[in-house]
Amino acid sequence: MAQALTLARPYARAAFGAARADQQLASWSACLAFAAQAALDPQIVALHGDPRVTPGQLQALHLPPDAASGGAFARFLVVLAEAGRLNLLPFIRDEFDALLRDAEATLEVSVTSAQALDEAAQARLNEALARRYGRRIQLNLRQDPALLAGVMLEVEGEVIDGSMRGRLQRLAGALAHGN
Repeated sequence: MAQALTLARPYARAAFGAARADQQLASWSACLAFAAQAALDPQIVALHGDPRVTPGQLQALHLPPDAASGGAFARFLVVLAEAGRLNLLPFIRDEFDALLRDAEATLEVSVTSAQALDEAAQARLNEALARRYGRRIQLNLRQDPALLAGVMLEVEGEVIDGSMRGRLQRLAGALAHGN
């Protein structure tokens, strides 16, 4: 996976540069999402490396129906197809989206809570995180009743555990070590 990410990064940067120059960041993001999904389809994956399938045909399978066949994104797909790199599209999409979040000064935060957070709680959490990190926040919410109460946040690889389960585990650890 690390090698795929290393290979994908220059393509993502090139795609981002082209999209930014054309002021089409949202459009490219949507096109990359479609193409990445196609690149994961087992029937399409089976066609990669098949000598009977041309790069143009592979490109067409990854091109969103509403994208121009002669447009910049289509040409980008041709470059990937000719280089045999269409399999990198999921990694390219992830890197592109990370560049997009950075450009928009948006931070993606995964929030796991024991119960669903109401809109007021989401707004308070969003505001507190925006103050702490100095960026716009995009909350990705999910529920896990095993947390018992509270929330667990993941921000840029950092985990902030404010759950009851986490507190109980820390207390048990402290008691076990005589602290």
